[in-house]
Amino acid sequence: MIIEKRPAGRTSLRLSTFGLGTATLGGNFRPPIDGAAARSIVERALEIGISYVDTAPFYGYGKAERVVGDVLRQHEGWTLSTKVGRLLKPRTNPRDANDQWVDPLPFEQVYDYSYDGVMRSFEDSLQRLGLDHIDILLMHDISTETLGPERKAELFPIAMDGGYKALDRLRSSGAIKAIGLGVNEWQALAEATEYGQWDCFLLAGRYTLLEQEPLHTLFPLCEKAGTSIIVGGPFNSGILAGRDTWNYARAPQAVIDRVKAIARVCDAHGVPLPAAALAFPLANPLVASVIPGPRAASELDEIMGWWTTDIPGSLWSDLKNEGLIDAAAPVPA
Repeated sequence: MIIEKRPAGRTSLRLSTFGLGTATLGGNFRPPIDGAAARSIVERALEIGISYVDTAPFYGYGKAERVVGDVLRQHEGWTLSTKVGRLLKPRTNPRDANDQWVDPLPFEQVYDYSYDGVMRSFEDSLQRLGLDHIDILLMHDISTETLGPERKAELFPIAMDGGYKALDRLRSSGAIKAIGLGVNEWQALAEATEYGQWDCFLLAGRYTLLEQEPLHTLFPLCEKAGTSIIVGGPFNSGILAGRDTWNYARAPQAVIDRVKAIARVCDAHGVPLPAAALAFPLANPLVASVIPGPRAASELDEIMGWWTTDIPGSLWSDLKNEGLIDAAAPVPA
């Protein structure tokens, strides 16, 4: 299948509008995906025409990067992003009882957004991946949601100074082609626009069929700067794909009720809710790619079925008329 490609900011990179997120390969649910099944997801993605893959050292403490690299080494024509801001070291402390990863590799993370930390993270990722290049580097989780207000206030200036200088040097030298941030909150991205020239932002779960606040806050800043948006978590952690999770936890009743209202409109038009959730973000010209994270190759095929669903224009107008999506949001033609 031929999947449309869009530019990453003002760079020469072009991302497949349907990309692959790989947090699931790190083991963020039970039971975790075994090695063969994880590799089959990446293989299947490349087979059906997905050429953009996103990963991170954080996903399973190196587990996802190893799987992704093992597959990509056997192929050509892919575009890869990974992340910086966390270094991995051999585990010496007991795992936190709330650690989100199931059966990760035996490492623990150290936050480091400094110049040297970013440079080391880049080299470490190349080693774990077993690849000779990475296309995009994204500062990972430099946000209040992840770090808390005090830690964020401490680390954000370091990231915007030394960390940014490292990314910019790697970009200007040609070692990477694009730089950005990858976070779960738009506020950190809006703040970062004041500190540098960013090619793309990976925003997870905040510009979806369920939520559109960045349309009026972050997106005007990105349009002015020429920064593209990569939409992670298009199903809002699963609530838009038939599960009960939102923001990585059980969805509150208000969210459940809103999703039910959206689903009712979709049902009236004979459109699966996840199909509408995939299509909606890409109607915005700032969005370069949408990257769901399937848990199996068969689930990826199911997502591809949603991706190819024909959606009548009347669905979008009905959602707007009922106040279920922002009246100013671009919608698919």
